[in-house]
Amino acid sequence: MAEGRKSRKKPLTSEQLKRSIESLGPAEAADALEALDPNVAAEVLQQINPSVAGDIIPELENDKRDSLFAAAPEGVTRQWSLNLSFPEGSVGRLMEVPPLTFHPNETVGEASDRVRGVPRATFFTYAFILDAERRLVGVCTMRDLLAADDAARLEDVMLRDVFALRPEQQLDDAMRIVVHRHYPVYPVVDDVGRFLGQVRGSAMFQEQAVEISAQPGQMVGVNDEERLLTPWPRSLKFRHPWLQLNLLTAFLAAGVVGFFQETLDQMVILALFLPVLAGQSGNTGCQALAVTLRGMTLGELDKGAGKALVAKEALLGILNGFLVGLVAGAGMFFVARAQGNPNALALSGIVVLAMMGSCVISGISGALIPLTLQRVGADPATASSIFLTTATDVASMGMLLGLATMLLM
Repeated sequence: MAEGRKSRKKPLTSEQLKRSIESLGPAEAADALEALDPNVAAEVLQQINPSVAGDIIPELENDKRDSLFAAAPEGVTRQWSLNLSFPEGSVGRLMEVPPLTFHPNETVGEASDRVRGVPRATFFTYAFILDAERRLVGVCTMRDLLAADDAARLEDVMLRDVFALRPEQQLDDAMRIVVHRHYPVYPVVDDVGRFLGQVRGSAMFQEQAVEISAQPGQMVGVNDEERLLTPWPRSLKFRHPWLQLNLLTAFLAAGVVGFFQETLDQMVILALFLPVLAGQSGNTGCQALAVTLRGMTLGELDKGAGKALVAKEALLGILNGFLVGLVAGAGMFFVARAQGNPNALALSGIVVLAMMGSCVISGISGALIPLTLQRVGADPATASSIFLTTATDVASMGMLLGLATMLLM
C-alpha cells in the first residue's frame, strides 16, 4: 500500500526544481542537477539566473556537463560558454539568448509572423535588429510592430539610437548606469557593436541583491556560497579558518591587557569598564564601516570624498565619545564611591577621556580600513571587520588602562 502511494507521488515541476536548485550553493546545486535526467536538468538550468547558472556549470562532472549541454539548445550552450569567459560580477555573466533577432530588411509582417511562433510563456519584450555582421543597429518594441504597416521594413520603423551594455562592465557600474533606465531587457554588445546577448533587468537587480545580502556574512567569515541547506562539513570548511584568524587578532587585545597587568591588579574596578569601552567603540566603528561600505556600493565615494568621510567620522567619534563617556563616567564615579575608592572622580574623568579617544580611533578606522583595502585591491566587505575589531579592542583597552597608569599609578 505504501509503495502504491509512493508511486503515485507527483514529480516536481520545473519551477519547483528551479526554486530548490536556487536555494543551494553551487556545489550542492551541481550534485542535485547531476541526479536529474539531462533533459530536465537542461530545462531547469535555462530558467535559473544566468549568473547562478555560471557558478553551477563549472561544478558539474565533465560527463554530466557534456550530457546536459547536449540536451540544451545549441544557442543556449554557446551562450553559457561565452558567459563563462567573462569574470564573476560582470554583465557578461548574466547574458542570455534572446528568443529572436531580426534583419533590417525584414518586413513588419514577416517579423510579426515570427513573433507569433514564439511560445506564449517565453519572455519576449524587444525585437533586436542586427546587420549581416551581427552588429546591433536598432530595436523595435512589440507596440512598434503592431502599429506599423505590414509592408514596412524594420529599418524604417526601428529605433536606431540603442542603449547597450558592455560584457566586461562590473555589475556595480552597470547598475549605476541603468538605475534611471527602467527597461525590462538590455542588449549587450562588444567594442565594435556586435550583439552578444541580452540581460534582463530583473536578473541584474537579483544579482545585486544577492551581492548585498552576502556582505554581512562575509564580514564575519560566512562564505557567500553557504546556504541554509549546506551540509555541515562544508560549512565548517568555510567558517573555521576565519575563526582561527580572528583568534590571532584577539591575542593582540589580550596582549594589551597583559601589558597593564600591574595596573589591573591594583585597580580591579577598571576591569568592570573594559567591556563597556570595547562595546561602545566597536559599535562606533561598525557604524562608520556600514556607511563607508554603503557609499562604495552606491558609488558615492568620488575623488576627495574619502578624506571628508574620515574627517566626519573623527568628529562624530569625538562628539559621540564625549556624550556616551559622560554617562559611562558617571557610572564609574558611583561604582568607585560605593567601593570607597578615593580616586572616584579621577577614574570617571579617565573613562570619559578613554571613551572619546577610543571612539575617535574606531570611527576613523571604520572609514579608513575599507578605503585602504579597496586601494590595495582587497574586498572591503570581506576583510574590513576583522581589522576593525582588532583596532577597536586595542584602542579602547589601551586608552583606559594607559590613562589610568599615567595619571594614577
